[in-house]
Amino acid sequence: MIDLEIRGRAWKLGDDISTDHIISGKYKFRAISNIQEMVPHVLEELIPDFYLKVRRGDIIVAGKNFGMGSSREHAPLLLKILGISAVVAESFARIFFRNSINIGLPVITASEVPRATEEGDVLSVDIEKGILINMSKGVKESIRPYPREFLEILECGGIVEYVRKHGDLPWRGTK
Repeated sequence: MIDLEIRGRAWKLGDDISTDHIISGKYKFRAISNIQEMVPHVLEELIPDFYLKVRRGDIIVAGKNFGMGSSREHAPLLLKILGISAVVAESFARIFFRNSINIGLPVITASEVPRATEEGDVLSVDIEKGILINMSKGVKESIRPYPREFLEILECGGIVEYVRKHGDLPWRGTK
């Protein structure tokens, strides 16, 4: 379950952050039986010991093409496990965007706030109303609100939990 009003500290990344930057394929293809074993390796090449520094509720802020590369569903899931409350970027790879919604991690497309944000700034996002604010800098941006179906999936914590609760996907009809 997530709150549709999010407030958190920013971790600033650049353009073209791939799923391999988030979690290297070398860990996915090892004989790792528990996803928790991958946690120490999240973003390790970009931010050493990220898993020790990140706090529940933090927000990743990036440039263009976040989540590019493979369709590695572990990437958004590991960010969520670490407590990342949302990812704000200028643009997302389509498969990363889809995988994030499916696991209940809000991904926000914006242009002004990512450019104005520095590491450690505090951001506020109201997913339902479509408002993103860098509280540290006073930069406010309107964002495209999610369709009601996406909001319902996020509110449940992901598509699996949505189906457990409702029995079917919102765009396919009812039980």
